[in-house]
Amino acid sequence: MSHRHLQPEGLAPPRGYSHVVSARGTSVFIAGQVAFDADGRVVGAGDLRAQTEQVLKNLRRALDAAGARIEDLVKITVFVVDYKPADRAVIAEVRSRFFGDLPPPASTLVGVQALVVPELMIEIEAIAVIEAA
Repeated sequence: MSHRHLQPEGLAPPRGYSHVVSARGTSVFIAGQVAFDADGRVVGAGDLRAQTEQVLKNLRRALDAAGARIEDLVKITVFVVDYKPADRAVIAEVRSRFFGDLPPPASTLVGVQALVVPELMIEIEAIAVIEAA
């Protein structure tokens, strides 16, 4: 399977994401993951860093269940309640540990008014592409 991370001419260099990822294989669509523990309790109420860490742990579990790896992610969408520019640095720091030296997926960050439970601050949905079975 081949993933190609592209930097189209005329687009500003991305910081922490890829503008374009081209991939072949089987698509895996992962519903928005939030900061719930295995029992459905909110982890890190009021703490964006703790919630981002839990969301990414949950995303890793979802990838594992589908037979996918972090490097198989081709697109993520991040939803942040009451987004402020300072939130980006917190999210980027946690994301950089999650992705390590891997090329990051295409990514969109959206500020939203609320999520499904008032204590939740961040949600991440994802698309991965794995080799066809």
